[in-house]
Amino acid sequence: MNIATGHHQFEHQPIPSGPIPLGSEAHKALFCRTLLETHDPYRPALIDWPELEPDTRDKIVSLPIWDIAVATEGRAGMNVKTYGEGVVDPLLKAAIDMNGFEESRHKIVLADMVQAYGIELAPEPEYKRPRDPEFSFMRTGYSECIDSFFGFGLFKLAKDSGFFPEELVETFEPVMREEGRHILFFVNWVAWWRRTMPFWRRPWFEMKVFAVWLVLILERVSMARGMGDNTKAQENNFTLNGSKELGVEVSFPELAQICLAENDRRLAPYDQRLIRPRFVPAMMRLALRFTGKAKGETG
Repeated sequence: MNIATGHHQFEHQPIPSGPIPLGSEAHKALFCRTLLETHDPYRPALIDWPELEPDTRDKIVSLPIWDIAVATEGRAGMNVKTYGEGVVDPLLKAAIDMNGFEESRHKIVLADMVQAYGIELAPEPEYKRPRDPEFSFMRTGYSECIDSFFGFGLFKLAKDSGFFPEELVETFEPVMREEGRHILFFVNWVAWWRRTMPFWRRPWFEMKVFAVWLVLILERVSMARGMGDNTKAQENNFTLNGSKELGVEVSFPELAQICLAENDRRLAPYDQRLIRPRFVPAMMRLALRFTGKAKGETG
């Protein structure tokens, strides 16, 4: 099946109307069709990278994120593609294959940009097929829920501050839209799969969910302490101090508010019957409430 056009075989199936119970066939049709029908068929080879002023180019080249970004997208493409190979349901398989195609395309876009602006990267790691495709698919999905939340806010800061010129913002906008679509698809897949899997698989699945979050949290704690390899430390430094890297001084509460607003804005256009990622926004709102109380107590 041609990934870019494979969704056409499902066009005769109308998207259900009215309330949709999570875990139903209508739910599956809605989150799969939403991903397939909002696909943007842009081709990385045709992207015309804007010419940048020397100081702008130098600032972008100096951002410590490009190595990890290319490797992350390469790994994501492999993880999603491998999980899709074992999916039998035709509609779900078409959607997951599309997801994997778009993840791999992100890597091509980034690699193309790196070449266009002369950014030097460390050698890419080998992308190995995961031993547990479901665990790796979930790790990619939950990791994107974290990274996209902060990425949306930092992208907004880069745009508003002029760090990214308007032409570069427009060039990257399709990638940002795709990240929103991917996390929306993923959290709805989790909700659907939880309710439809055989009952004997559920305890093992929930253990995997717990293990994925544990791995992701420990990874980020390790980065925060400057442990691990240099690439991880660089990624963490950008995540924690991204606004400073972009030449903008904002407090944590200000950044959190920007991320929350951008997350809501980017997911707003999609069908409201689809559930949204909840964990990271809820943690940020809790942190904001805590910092607000802490300020009130000390003031």
